[in-house]
Amino acid sequence: MLLLVFFLSIAALLLCIIKVKLNPFVALLVCAYGTGLLALATYLGAKAPDGFASIADVTACVTGNFGSTLGSIGIVTGLGVMLGMFMYESGGIDSIVDKVLKLVGSKRSQYAVSVAGFITGIPVFGDVVYIMFAPMLRVLSRKTGYSMAAYGGALAIATTCTFALVLPTAPPLAVAGAMDVNVGVFFFYALIAAFIGMFVGGILYGGIVNRMDQKAGKTWDFSDLDAELAENASKAFRKPKMGAMMAMSILLVPIVLILLGSFSAFLLPEDSSVLKVLSFLGDKNVAMTIGVLYGAFISRPHLNRSITEIMNAGADKIGLVLLITGAGGAYGGVLKACGIATVITDGLQGFHMPILVMCFVIAQVLRIATGSTTVALTTTAAIVSGAAAASGISPILCAIAVCAGGIGLSLPNDSGFWAVSRFFHLNEVDTIRGWSLGGFVSGLSILIFVCILSLFQGYLPGLI
Repeated sequence: MLLLVFFLSIAALLLCIIKVKLNPFVALLVCAYGTGLLALATYLGAKAPDGFASIADVTACVTGNFGSTLGSIGIVTGLGVMLGMFMYESGGIDSIVDKVLKLVGSKRSQYAVSVAGFITGIPVFGDVVYIMFAPMLRVLSRKTGYSMAAYGGALAIATTCTFALVLPTAPPLAVAGAMDVNVGVFFFYALIAAFIGMFVGGILYGGIVNRMDQKAGKTWDFSDLDAELAENASKAFRKPKMGAMMAMSILLVPIVLILLGSFSAFLLPEDSSVLKVLSFLGDKNVAMTIGVLYGAFISRPHLNRSITEIMNAGADKIGLVLLITGAGGAYGGVLKACGIATVITDGLQGFHMPILVMCFVIAQVLRIATGSTTVALTTTAAIVSGAAAASGISPILCAIAVCAGGIGLSLPNDSGFWAVSRFFHLNEVDTIRGWSLGGFVSGLSILIFVCILSLFQGYLPGLI
């Protein structure tokens, strides 16, 4: 009966988001309350799970999980957006892109596109990255003849890998919080996994798409490109751009602090004063605060707006993202509290599905169904956290498998699908070829990677 409630819940969520065009935040809350009430009705005359025996428990569950999700990611996510704003407003993002392209050359431009997208996708939201890169990629495609479907897919896959896996973006923070893993150790392995996903799905698969297009003699329409370039030139920075290395340092300061704080526990004695200091500085909230202050200080000579205006603009951008993430956590919390998560995991385990594969499959199904990486990851993490903890497989590897399931198979119910199509001037078929299928290849490669790591988890630091 609970499985029927789950399927009705997913169907209702799809209907709300796709057909009714309801805001995902409201849709998730509606489905969270509705799922809780329906599940409660199935327990009439039977024993309900502890803490889920009345209507008041449903509202408490939604409120509690919404608050706990935001409590674990809110500060870092907000600071992360501000960090990205300083990199963007100072011209640092442009400098990074120019530097990478100069290093690899136009003949290997697909590598530069992927790496630049990978780097900029950490502090900057996907749509912004697409807007920034689209004119440059179309110029490169016209010059080199490289497929625009492959270019667009490579960039979108790179940014989605970082969005789904690399801190301080919201989805992996929510997954790390729900599965109670060390964020520094998680960051280390997730960063490697994201890079592998970018390389396999963006560069290798993109190369296959390019060869197919070359063989078919496919051409691309660049008739509007000159006008688009002229419009972007009119928006050029009035002050000198920040250098690439200085811009990278804005990103690296909080990352290094988090890594030091996490791995120092494995290297220093527990009563060490140095360990206490590093643990404090490596706290994700403290590290990101230091990173933002550092970014504001060194980018100041390159900014065309005041620091306060940029911080306010960053705060404005993050509001809806936090609401959706919190509502996703609330929805997943209801699925877990009412027993649906246990039924699903027990059912999948009845097929003798390994826990890592199960984490990936559930996230991938929800990704396809809802069209949202954030919803898929926050919901899946709540569903599988209990099974992952009891599985004997490192929770960090399970968390990465969940995040991998949120990449790829982006369909027309996903706003990101249309963003890739619109900004890179791709039709629906080319968007599916370059981005949707490429993303699936990327996620699958990450799943294979974590399965390999699981064979050595007793020997690798932090994977216990």
